[in-house]
Amino acid sequence: MEQYIEIKTANPDSLLFYRMGDFYELFFHDAEAASRALGITLTKRGKHLGEDIPMCGVPVHAADDYLQKLIALGFRVAVCEQTEDPAEARKRGAKSVVRRDVVRLVTPGTLTEDRLLDASANNYLAAISRVRSGADGETDGAGTFGLAWIDISTGAFRVSECDLTGLPAEIARIDPSEIVIADTVDADPQLRSIWTSAGAAVSPVSRALFDSATAADRLGRYFGVATLDGFGAFTRAELAAASAVVAYVEKTQLGERPPLDPPARDGAGRAMMIDAATRTNLELMRTLSGEKRGSLLSAIDRTVTGGGSRLLASRLAAPLTDPGEIGARQDALAFFADDLMLRERLREALKSAPDMPRALSRLALQRGGPRDLDTIRAGLEASGAIARLLEGPQQERPAHVAAAERRLREAPVALARELSMALADDMPLLARDGGFLRAGYRADLDELRSLRDESRKVIAGLQAGYADAAGIRALKIKHNNVLGWFIEVPAAQATKMLAEPHNETFIHRQTMAGAMRFTTVELGDLATKIANAGQRALAIELETFENLRTAVVEAGAFIKAAADALAMLDVSSALAVLAESEGYVRPHVDASLAFEIDGGRHPVVEQALKRDSGEPFVANDSALGPEKGRDSGQIWLITGPNMAGKSTFLRQNALIAVLAQMGSFVPARAAHIGVVDRLFSRVGAADDLARGRSTFMVEMVETAAILNQAGERSLVILDEIGRGTATFDGLSIAWAAIEHLHEVNRSRALFATHYHELTALSQRLDRLVNATVRVKEWKGDVVFLHEIVPGSADRSYGIQVAKLAGLPHAVVERARAVLDQLEEQDRKAPSQALIDDLPLFAAHVAPATSAAPHSDELGVLLDGLDPDEMTPRDALEALYALRAKRAVLKKG
Repeated sequence: MEQYIEIKTANPDSLLFYRMGDFYELFFHDAEAASRALGITLTKRGKHLGEDIPMCGVPVHAADDYLQKLIALGFRVAVCEQTEDPAEARKRGAKSVVRRDVVRLVTPGTLTEDRLLDASANNYLAAISRVRSGADGETDGAGTFGLAWIDISTGAFRVSECDLTGLPAEIARIDPSEIVIADTVDADPQLRSIWTSAGAAVSPVSRALFDSATAADRLGRYFGVATLDGFGAFTRAELAAASAVVAYVEKTQLGERPPLDPPARDGAGRAMMIDAATRTNLELMRTLSGEKRGSLLSAIDRTVTGGGSRLLASRLAAPLTDPGEIGARQDALAFFADDLMLRERLREALKSAPDMPRALSRLALQRGGPRDLDTIRAGLEASGAIARLLEGPQQERPAHVAAAERRLREAPVALARELSMALADDMPLLARDGGFLRAGYRADLDELRSLRDESRKVIAGLQAGYADAAGIRALKIKHNNVLGWFIEVPAAQATKMLAEPHNETFIHRQTMAGAMRFTTVELGDLATKIANAGQRALAIELETFENLRTAVVEAGAFIKAAADALAMLDVSSALAVLAESEGYVRPHVDASLAFEIDGGRHPVVEQALKRDSGEPFVANDSALGPEKGRDSGQIWLITGPNMAGKSTFLRQNALIAVLAQMGSFVPARAAHIGVVDRLFSRVGAADDLARGRSTFMVEMVETAAILNQAGERSLVILDEIGRGTATFDGLSIAWAAIEHLHEVNRSRALFATHYHELTALSQRLDRLVNATVRVKEWKGDVVFLHEIVPGSADRSYGIQVAKLAGLPHAVVERARAVLDQLEEQDRKAPSQALIDDLPLFAAHVAPATSAAPHSDELGVLLDGLDPDEMTPRDALEALYALRAKRAVLKKG
């Protein structure tokens, strides 16, 4: 317990898995916490300061399952192993305690075990630094933020820089499982809300880890270089974050260094900016309920390897903004779409390519076993086969495919051959289990194995001889780790063994409740030979394992390059399969402001319809690009009833833009998309009670973010703005938001609403276009046609939808009566007059401090105006005339 308390004191923020034999034991508060979290029995053992010591434990062989549960619940775990052979401890005295020490700190961002990781997703550990150019105060969120994120299981290492406005979107793009932050920065409540809302575990550390003055030296030592110039140019904030994430890895891995890639910079503007709310609303990676099934990623994933699935998710999370890079990805996809035979042969070969990067990481961290070596062997053999598959008299290959083939050819063929000769067909989980080297690989090992195996046959013969000599058929020769080899007979027949003449041959060792155990000089000598042969054979295997492990780690750069090539080929061929099976087309992506979709479809809803009902999806066009003579995109104002498909139409256009810019083909007959630099979506309703925000407040916060950040290259999707408050309040907010989008943001936008009064804005805003969803009424019911057509809706059909939802008949009929009364009142005092009098956003002026002088001349001018007959130009001229007359009257 002294040893346990000493080690626990050094790791106060972690549950201590303390190795005792075949169990990891936990004591005191750790035991109580783990017992509740894991649902395991809490026991007691011994006393401390006069009180019982709480204790619980988990088997070593099942530890991964328990670790997974604890990490998911937000715990950190320190794994404490025996670092000394018990025999060595006994040399210091019979009661000497075997030395133990923490060999690893397990946190959400530092997992490497396959059973703890999702093969189809990266597991990122991120560090966020803040660099301030002014005073060194820490009272607000000002400054530049550096981000560095790594996947310790694959070696991926990226860095970027942003300001406070872009920080939430960057964190949402990376989607880390753990964030490392300086404790002084974490103390800022404004900043803390950003990373806590990301859903990642947050690990505050000493500010010293983020020291930008020593960052370059720390990184240089880790990668064994004198300067970082060969890796590229990094900002001060990026270096601080990169240094901190490396320091945290070294701290948690206790000196072991995973094979990280050199840090690569994600340049500003390289990827489409998509904030957290938009990612959630569009269900890119997960649905609103947190499931992968039903998301866009799930709908488009046809990959057959873990690396390919992770690359696909990475591309979807960060669509490109460079038309040239987008085109290069599309070229690779088109190459496999055009060659069905090559594509099928490639995908069949890819199925035999296991996850090399994660196996490599475990081997580098001394956490791997024979199966990881076998993974590298199979991956390298698949790399060679696929490289040969891509050669030949084919048409000129796209740049990405040609680059992949070169990397596959550079894979270490000699290492693959050595592993193939060395490894047996059946692999044990652990190297210490032995039996993983193929017969014939090492002559000395074969000789020892033969001795060991033949000795077992001798023991079987010895058992038969002893049974005959003693006249006891139930006599058995057995083995355990305590006694070694021994003879066991039932207790009822043991007296024969103790009587003459057998007592001279059989030496009594142990008496059991139902049996008695003996040994002989002959058996002891044979046991010694067997033990020596087995131990020497295992020593040879362990030595060979270490040699092969070292060779694999030294070839890590080539192995990872081959793995990256396999992942790229998997994604390109998988997207080609998707395009063929779902009828996707290659979009034209350029640097214009175009947004022309012919026959666009929602990729997720379309597949759900096919799967569940077999019904076809109703395709719709959209045209948000600038018209001739205009320099900004259009805003479509879409009206129509609930259930008619407005939200689906909004989302499908955003998803088509994402698919196009990630390099995929898109669900449409044709598409021309000018690069979208920022995508904003305000769709759906949800509250955030933990932060004290109502549904309407969340809606307003997200709308504010859009109106404050969107530019003319942005694509904005807004659905039902203002619905969470009183009718006129909501209408006013929606009205002003449209005007702001039109006059200030000048974005391409889709704006769905139930406020039919807003359609009048199309007469005043030249880039606003009215569109509606077609419906038909049949015998009092509404039929949704799901077609988007020009025009505006005159009704919301809310009562018909309520009837479809199953509201009681009495409620539906009462609602009809109330609606008739309200519509009658509106006809007597139409609201259109009020709408016509509302000023344009761009023409809004502050109210005058005093009323303008009354004059009959102004009244005469006003009486002569007929708003219903005036063109926009006539209205503007009349406004200038009124303003000029008012100025004259004020001077008079």
